[in-house]
Amino acid sequence: MGSVLRGLGWGMAVWVGMIMGQGAAAQTAGQAVLKVAGAERPVLLEQARLESRVAAGLGETRIELVFRNPNNRVLEGNLEFPLADGQQVTGFALDIDGALRDAVPVPKDQGRQVFEAIERRNVDPGLLEQTAGNQFRLRIYPIPAQGTRRVALTVREALPLDAKGLRWTLPMQFAQGAQQVQLRLDAMGTGVPVKHGRSPLELTLAGATLQARWQGRGDALPAQLGWTLPLPRGITGMQGRFAGERYFMVQVPVASQTSRRALPRRIGLVWDASGSGRKRDTAAELAVLDRYLRAAGNVQVQLTVVRDRAEPARRFNVQGGNWSALRRELEGLVYDGGSALGDWTASADVDETILVSDGLGNFGLRTRPALRAGQPLYVLSGAGARTDAARLRSWVGRSGGQLLVLHSASDAEPVAERLLRETPARLEVGGEGVADLVLDDAQAPQGWVRVAGRIVAARASLHMGASGGRAGQSLLLESLPDSDGALPAHAWAGLRLRELEGDREGNRAAIQALSQQFGLVGPETSLLVLETLEDYLRYGIRPPAPLQTAYDARHALQVRDEAEQRRQRLDTIAGQFAERELWWNRSWPKGPPPVAAQAAKRAAAREQAASEERSSMPAAPAPAAPPPVRALSPPRPAAAADSTLDRVVLTSSAMPEAMLANAAAPADAPANAGQLRISIGAWQPDSLYARQLRAAAPAQVYALYLKERDNHADSSAFYLDVADILLEHGQRERALRVLSNLAEMQLENRHVLRVLGYRLMQAKAAELAVPVFRQVLAMGEEEPQSFRDLGLALEAAGQAQAAVDALNEVVVRPWDARFDGISLIALDELNTLASRHKVDLGKVDPRLRRAMPLDLRVVLSWDSDNSDMDLWVTDPNGERAYYGNRLTYQGGQMSRDFTGGYGPEQFSLRQAKPGRYKVEANYFGSREQLVTGATTLTLRLSTKWGSERQQDQYVTMRLEDDSETVLVGEFEVK
Repeated sequence: MGSVLRGLGWGMAVWVGMIMGQGAAAQTAGQAVLKVAGAERPVLLEQARLESRVAAGLGETRIELVFRNPNNRVLEGNLEFPLADGQQVTGFALDIDGALRDAVPVPKDQGRQVFEAIERRNVDPGLLEQTAGNQFRLRIYPIPAQGTRRVALTVREALPLDAKGLRWTLPMQFAQGAQQVQLRLDAMGTGVPVKHGRSPLELTLAGATLQARWQGRGDALPAQLGWTLPLPRGITGMQGRFAGERYFMVQVPVASQTSRRALPRRIGLVWDASGSGRKRDTAAELAVLDRYLRAAGNVQVQLTVVRDRAEPARRFNVQGGNWSALRRELEGLVYDGGSALGDWTASADVDETILVSDGLGNFGLRTRPALRAGQPLYVLSGAGARTDAARLRSWVGRSGGQLLVLHSASDAEPVAERLLRETPARLEVGGEGVADLVLDDAQAPQGWVRVAGRIVAARASLHMGASGGRAGQSLLLESLPDSDGALPAHAWAGLRLRELEGDREGNRAAIQALSQQFGLVGPETSLLVLETLEDYLRYGIRPPAPLQTAYDARHALQVRDEAEQRRQRLDTIAGQFAERELWWNRSWPKGPPPVAAQAAKRAAAREQAASEERSSMPAAPAPAAPPPVRALSPPRPAAAADSTLDRVVLTSSAMPEAMLANAAAPADAPANAGQLRISIGAWQPDSLYARQLRAAAPAQVYALYLKERDNHADSSAFYLDVADILLEHGQRERALRVLSNLAEMQLENRHVLRVLGYRLMQAKAAELAVPVFRQVLAMGEEEPQSFRDLGLALEAAGQAQAAVDALNEVVVRPWDARFDGISLIALDELNTLASRHKVDLGKVDPRLRRAMPLDLRVVLSWDSDNSDMDLWVTDPNGERAYYGNRLTYQGGQMSRDFTGGYGPEQFSLRQAKPGRYKVEANYFGSREQLVTGATTLTLRLSTKWGSERQQDQYVTMRLEDDSETVLVGEFEVK
């Protein structure tokens, strides 16, 4: 993904990205505007307005941005940004007809489904979603040609605090590069604030409020700006009503001094060296370790390096605090690949484990590693705001260790001091007239804790005391200032959400309910804006207040019967399946067709006419209705068979896979003449780096890749090409590591993850492909390809029953009309799987249970939505099977045409006539609004499909230009 506007967000990167193609060339990080490959002119940040206020330790910032598109075509905008631990998006609005319309909370999968469905109709949706960790993506469509779009975000937080006061950091990066900026800042309280860094802003006291006002150009502002606000002594807090309930939040000073702890003799050190580790402050992390190991003296350290997998552990002896050998090892690590954070096991003979990681697990196992009782886990992260603090906090909390996050190099000393001291005793809270109390003691080492909850009685009090029964203190909650209830309510909801996210799978329903109740963007909930009332009705989403009355009246009249829809769908599928059985049972002629030249001429004329018809389609038409299935004519005389096809020979540079070596052959497997061979032309990219890598000695390829990586960091094609070259040289582990970078590139981009899954399957790593396709399914359940891809990966991984269940979902669910035809392909795969494995077919309609083996089968899939790829297969008669000629003279059958994205398209031939079969892929065109550059195609060519002699070859290639046609390979029947 390319980027259009960029700054340094909340201490980390913030950018507005226009998805304009992989391999976007970024300018200097400090500049606000980035040029993107394929974009004529960059999108501009025309105006930025920030209003931030602080009261009783709680902060709220409203950010309003106006983007201008100077290009002559419509674009989609993506604003991706991380937030610091504790910061939470609580509001989003998008301009509709000139007025800002508030977003409404929706389940995350529904939000994405609705956004992309409406986007295809060229209207105005907006979607704000969390990607990974505390990182977010705002998707806006359309940004009109030569026009503007206005968006507003609301972020609330409980400000970080320490013995010196509250740290108020402003998101100036949202304003950097803006042509016009307005700032309005208000903080309740008195005292002298301490400014961090230089800026044109000054806080001045006006009554009981510190204020600042400023306007000018964004380039006059620093990347970061903030103050330390003085705290009054004692307990402070606030209360307020929100959505019919009363909430409170208080800040409580506690004893911050803890004693030095006895350090262990045997330490487990797990070091995350994945690609995202390059963004961590490793120098600060090493500084903390230096202080820790010097204090420990004589210890043994067991080092485990984790990237796309955990490497074997190595032991280092530290004598007198001298850990130079271990330090050299850590300083020399190569940061590359995805993050398999759950792929390590804590050794039973270590006293405690230190995990150094940002917590952004995205590859392989992602569960918390098992730790034995009494073995604390400490987590150290130099990633600052990019740290997935919720995940890591839950890992640490169960062990008795601490989460230590470094936001800057200056944090190394205090963080090291915390690592050397005992974890502070936990505060115990209770009270009368209160409910749902939540304690935040993450900053107890700095001398403060926060308590939030609901007030359920007129007179309510809170009791707080240290564990162990020591005397504490009480607070009458009615004495707290009564103000805007949204601030304490969202403070409570954010803390409660943090608790639940410790077990995201087990608490999924509770997380979603809480997030929707308070409009919090999180792992289960997004914020969505739609253009019309009809859109809200169509998808069953209750709109914001101005539209609710009309919505409720009309929604009550709508009744949907999903069971009836599924029944009707199964009847339709059963009819189509019966037609395929008729085709499969026929004996098709294998001799020369009558008047072959005329037939070929007619086929060419049909192709030309169809091409002309399709080229006249509008820019974004509704999906075309599939061609009708050709009626089966009376049988024609069949050619005599010469001999039984007894073996398959694969000759290719692509990777062969004998998937069914131990499977039983179906009893009705057809006989055919001659020997069958698949030939694949080696496809090689022609880029400069690819030529250099291919010319290099095998031992130098990986080093050259690392040298080139920064120049192609945003290009999925780069990682795919390098992995291919490494696989050709037999360096499979390094190839898988390079491939796994696709999981790190674009958080929650299912198109990129699909390609990753396909390539892992091609590399015979089905066990790694399964979790990738599970993630794709979680992000794109509205697309049947997500179930089919997972089903095929589960089959390859030996999980036959789960594969049947996934493939059956493709059959029974109602899908958008643009996916018509995929169910029959999934049925072929389901029945073939069931013929080889003992599985329960109870969920499969009895009318749909029949395996139909084939001599030749080709399946084409691709990774770009709203795109039209065509599969062409030309047989020995010279007749081409394609969308305009779906049934050939000798019985070759082409599936329905996919013009709306992904595929698959399938060619089937039960009995293959001797001769050559040419397989081609044609990129007809794309209606995608997101210009992604090249489209990645995946083809699976199979011989004797569904028998014990099945052989497969997988081909992955990219097409960049409309109407580009490539020869994939050939089948040869001798």
